[in-house]
Amino acid sequence: MTTPRTGAEELGDPELSATQVPEPGAVTIVVPTFNESGNIRELLRRLTESVPSRLPCEVLFVDDSTDDTPEVIRSAAQDCPFPVDVLHRDTPTGGLGGAVVEGMRKAGSDWIVVMDADLQHPPSLVPELVAAGEQAGADLVVASRYIRGGSREGLAGGYRIAVSRGATWLTKGLFPRRLRGISDPMSGFFAIRRSVVTADVLKPLGYKILLELAVRCRPETVAEVPFVFQDRFAGESKSTAKEGMRFLGHLTGLRTASPIARMIAFGLIGLTGFVPNLLGLHLLTGAGMHYLPAEIVANQFGVVWNFLLIEVLLFRDRRHHRHWADRVGRFALLANADLLLRIPLIALFVSWLDMAVLPATALALLTTFVVRFAATEALVYLPRRKETSSRVAPQADVRVSP
Repeated sequence: MTTPRTGAEELGDPELSATQVPEPGAVTIVVPTFNESGNIRELLRRLTESVPSRLPCEVLFVDDSTDDTPEVIRSAAQDCPFPVDVLHRDTPTGGLGGAVVEGMRKAGSDWIVVMDADLQHPPSLVPELVAAGEQAGADLVVASRYIRGGSREGLAGGYRIAVSRGATWLTKGLFPRRLRGISDPMSGFFAIRRSVVTADVLKPLGYKILLELAVRCRPETVAEVPFVFQDRFAGESKSTAKEGMRFLGHLTGLRTASPIARMIAFGLIGLTGFVPNLLGLHLLTGAGMHYLPAEIVANQFGVVWNFLLIEVLLFRDRRHHRHWADRVGRFALLANADLLLRIPLIALFVSWLDMAVLPATALALLTTFVVRFAATEALVYLPRRKETSSRVAPQADVRVSP
């Protein structure tokens, strides 16, 4: 991934003349909404003022609201010079990220701009994002708070600023190559070429859709434009502790997408299982149980611990292939069979290969680990079947353009 910097900071200049940048292609502005009725009219008003007539534009709201947001959009759209559509979802699959992917599937323009409805993302920057992409020949243009000219001043309170900065450091540390040249991977304001988006590979979870796109779609060329994060115009923030946990789950899913990464994570989770195992053994033997049956019982504490972590961190997108009781039974069977397989393997390595006990034990542990990982993935969490189509049929598609 390369990042053209030439001209990027100049494009962040609000006084840049429209005649200084190439003629951009058409743009679809995708706006995910959840109970944002108080912001819709002002958002469309500012977009009307900001988007030049020479830039073909349409706005698509992907709405998960439980209030009157769709009706407000329908009413406000009558005063807009460009088409405005609403895609209302009764089931908010994938959260905000899932809404954005649905909008991208419907977009018919050369460029897709993703932004929030709460006006913390300034609508005046929409033409500049597209123009920056055209000028730099970029596939992705990120509105960044962390380059010269940008600011996160709209983040209320030191806690939210610290969380945002910490999430940025964590994300860039986990994906140093994929996010090279993206200073603000947590940004929800960006423009991307439609030709770069492959909807079938996207598995959004929560609201950090830029991270999903950068890691899975791998745009080759990235540009950045500075922006000042604004105060929310109306309504309340949707950022909650639950969304934070979804973000961590999303990060883990992205980082463990490859088989090798999954195997490493599987092994690390297995190591943590020694803690409940040893704790259970200590409690059971302390209560008077013989150490042999106590070890068998204590091993089950580790099995349960490992199963829960693997369910949440590694295979959360494959949990619907089997009933949870079926998954638990299969996982426990494999975990305990590991003990039965390991002892004969150690004896085999010692007697047939003349290995010392310690290296024989290490080799047996490695062998059973690889076998257990492969068996767990194949027998407990069967791979998803491929979708027959990359386009998901909307539940309600209402045309509200004037």
